[in-house]
Amino acid sequence: MKNFISDRVASTPPSGIRKFFDIAATMQDVISLGIGEPDFVTPDPILEAGIASLKRGETSYTSNSGTIELRTALSKHLNKLYGVQYDPNDEIIITVGVSEALYLVMTAILNDGDEVIIPDPCFVSYAPEVNFAGGVPVMVPTYMKDNFEVTAEVIEAAITPKTKAIFLGYPNNPTGAVMSRERMLEITAVAQQHDLLIISDEIYDQLVYGVEHTCVPALPEMRDRTILLGGFSKNYAMTGWRIGYACAAPEILGAMRKVHQYSIMSAPTTAQAAAIAALEQGDSHVERMRREYDRRRRLIVGGFNTLGMDCFEPKGAFYAFPSIVKTGMSGDEFAMKLLEEEEVAMVPGEAFGASGAGFMRASYATSYEKIEEVLNRLESFMKRHG
Repeated sequence: MKNFISDRVASTPPSGIRKFFDIAATMQDVISLGIGEPDFVTPDPILEAGIASLKRGETSYTSNSGTIELRTALSKHLNKLYGVQYDPNDEIIITVGVSEALYLVMTAILNDGDEVIIPDPCFVSYAPEVNFAGGVPVMVPTYMKDNFEVTAEVIEAAITPKTKAIFLGYPNNPTGAVMSRERMLEITAVAQQHDLLIISDEIYDQLVYGVEHTCVPALPEMRDRTILLGGFSKNYAMTGWRIGYACAAPEILGAMRKVHQYSIMSAPTTAQAAAIAALEQGDSHVERMRREYDRRRRLIVGGFNTLGMDCFEPKGAFYAFPSIVKTGMSGDEFAMKLLEEEEVAMVPGEAFGASGAGFMRASYATSYEKIEEVLNRLESFMKRHG
């Protein structure tokens, strides 16, 4: 039956995130720092808006682009936060999570052989989605010494006549890095000079700590050159609602909508009603969750450094990226031993790209008390292996 499988799919390895969690699921008392999902329940006003929508009988398809009410609310939200304006009629589309938005943009813009420059380590879906669309992902390294911020020089060195876009994902999964405005301006200058698109995944935009998030399309002359991807899963603890969005110039957005029409029809109706409540009533809830993530962040980063797992300070999302070089183990070996000996699940950094080798991703989207217990277990582990 293998002869019937597409070469593009067959050549793409399974997600490196899943391997250890499939094993962990069969074990008792495992504490997982692996899945990038808030441990908070969706805030009450958002839940209530979704329930009210169902009770009103709103169970039909919406417009392909999403309800005009949600697109209008999102347009106002982005303008309020970042001063960037999108026409809700033809520059915003509501998607089934950012995952669908990522699929739409790659399918809409890439011809066979087109190259997309992607800094790594990065979220596991980026390169495969380029492959599935017939493009070529060109991975470029980031380094701990640069706080895992990609540099304009590294990007420019990777540009070829086939390059069509630069993909940026900041705040970053898996490292927690946040790109400074100065570095972002240097990268956007490269994009302008070489007439390239920037695809910017900003799903963690409101989860930053002591710094400001730089919204790429809000930078000078970048609005129409940027395809902005975002969503509600992380900021508003709405992962299961599957609601995201993309914003772009009308020509590009129209091409994405065409793919969306034929593959999805529309995002979930109930989730769209809930998303309006998130934008209009969610600020205080986002801030409450952000403060708690920050408290956990300081605990886990301090703990890793005390244990000799050198960890730079992540400024966004809810991930720490400690080094395991001092153990002499590979990421897979470290993850398996930690799971077997201490019943703690983490993801090897190389699951997110070659630059992640020698690191582990630890999500602090779990309770403070569980993180304390993880650090206790890690202390025993590092005494044996560190």
